[in-house]
This record gives sequence, structure tokens and C-alpha cells, in this order.
Amino acid sequence: MSRPRIGITLGDPGGVGPEIVAKALAAPGALPGADYVLFAEEGDVRREASRLGLTLGPPLSFRAPQGARPSGRRGAPDKDNGLASFLAFEAAVAAARAGEIRALATGPVSKTSWALAGVPWRGHTEYLAASYPDAIMTFWSESLTVALLSHHLPLREALARVTRPGLLRFLGALRRGVAAVSDVPREFLVAGLNPHAGEDGILGREEADEIAPAIRDARAAGMPIAGPFPPDVVFRSALGHPEKIVVALYHDQGLIPFKLAAFATGVNATLGMPFVRTSPDHGTAFDIAGDDRADPGSMIEAIRMAARSALGPL
Repeated sequence: MSRPRIGITLGDPGGVGPEIVAKALAAPGALPGADYVLFAEEGDVRREASRLGLTLGPPLSFRAPQGARPSGRRGAPDKDNGLASFLAFEAAVAAARAGEIRALATGPVSKTSWALAGVPWRGHTEYLAASYPDAIMTFWSESLTVALLSHHLPLREALARVTRPGLLRFLGALRRGVAAVSDVPREFLVAGLNPHAGEDGILGREEADEIAPAIRDARAAGMPIAGPFPPDVVFRSALGHPEKIVVALYHDQGLIPFKLAAFATGVNATLGMPFVRTSPDHGTAFDIAGDDRADPGSMIEAIRMAARSALGPL
């Protein structure tokens, strides 16, 4: 059996991405057997490893994205760094779409840097969703797994997405996306939107009018799903139960409990595409960029998940 080829991007050059990627690639025995393709200038990666006193381990090859010229500035959003990180990601996605790599692990990017560079997407998932409408942002760990109905949207816009047709479409795509990467039976628990999941309509009608009907429709289609549950208890019900996936209705509803449970080892995985894209569950950490203090744990888990997805169901 041939070894899968896994793409890796460094993320924003001014953040901790280059450091955690170098540390991940130098960690003895941390990564599955695969051929890793870094979408970056080889010299930049080698210099970062040398600065950290590391020896890069797995079989590596490099593809330098055309036009990517980082500024060299660390610790703050930067136009040139934003463009460099976007061009690297764009090249890696093109390689995945062409079948040249089987999965992709991306370092953290700065949405502000992308905006300064004129990039019209807010982040990785939004770019992917432009080509793959069923792309879904999920977060995985040994203790908790979460899927987001909406992600990088202002809260008013996110709440407008909570409709019966929209939620039902999302649930169908989520079921298919999870089945494509996991052969473990899963149960889906849907969070309510309002306090106490609406308290029988006293605290809001979304549960009765939109969420519960979508859940009934999904269950009738054969999906193992339940809810809506009060948002303040549903995550506790799933904690420590890897067979359960919580469906959160907006970004912070899902990410606050997830990062409390698994900040150092959690993985952001985009499902619903012909390939899996993963990333750490944290951001660029500009405040510690260049200080050699960044924990590579989440990046290691992201690369491992990408490689495992290429080898077979998780």
C-alpha cells in the first residue's frame, strides 16, 4: 500500500504557525507514516527549525506558493503575511482538489491579516464553502466533539440561520460528512438556542418552531439524533462520550465548552468535501510569536487526524 501524501501549511508567518509546525514535524514518533508536503519556502521552514534547535523528521517535500512573500514581521496582523498565508492555503487546496494530496492540515491564520491583504473570505472554512457548499466546521477531541451550524458570523446573522430548512440541510450534510471519516456509530445531540431550550416557548419560540421540527425530520430520515437540549447541560451530557457529537447553533456556543475541555489537543476538521482539512483549535497567538513557548499539541493532533483520514475511517 502506498503512503498517503498529506499537505501542510504554516498559517500566518507572523504567528506561532511556523513554530508549531516545525515542532510537530520534529516530534519523534508523533506522526503517522505518510509523505508530508509543506506549502512553503523550504528555506523558511529550515531556518525556523534551526532557530528552535530542531531536526525535522518525516519524509518532506516543499512547494513554494507563487507570489507568497512574507514580510518577516512577527507578533501582529500584517498585509504581506496575510497574503502569503492565503496563497499557501489556496495552492494546497488546489493540490487536494487535483488529488495530489489526500488531506490537508493548516496552521492558524489571521482573519485581520487576510482582510488587510484584500482576501474576501473570513477564514479557511468560508473559502472552502465557496466551492463545497456542504463544508462543515467540526471540532474533535477524546473528551468532546462539536459541530457548528454557523461559525464566523456576527451573532445576529448566525441567529438568522436557525431555520427548519437550513438546519435540516445541515444535519443531512453533517451525517454524510461524519460517516465519510468515521466508522464508529455516532449519536447527535442538538443544543437549543434559548435559555432552558425555550422553556416551552416562554423564553423563545425557535426551539418549538424551527429546531424541534428539523430534528424530527432528520430522525424520520434515519439519523440518530435527539434534542433540542438546554445549551447549559448538553455539553456535559456529551463530555467523555466520544460516540456523541453536539450540534451547536453558533460559534461561541460550541467553542467555549470545547476549548475548556480540549484546548491543547483539540482539532478543527472541515467535513463535507472530497478531502479532509484539519487545523489546530487555536489562533495565531501573536502575543507569544517568536518566544518559543507555543505548544504544538493541537497541531500534532491536526496532522495526525489528516493522515488517519487518508489511511481510512477514523
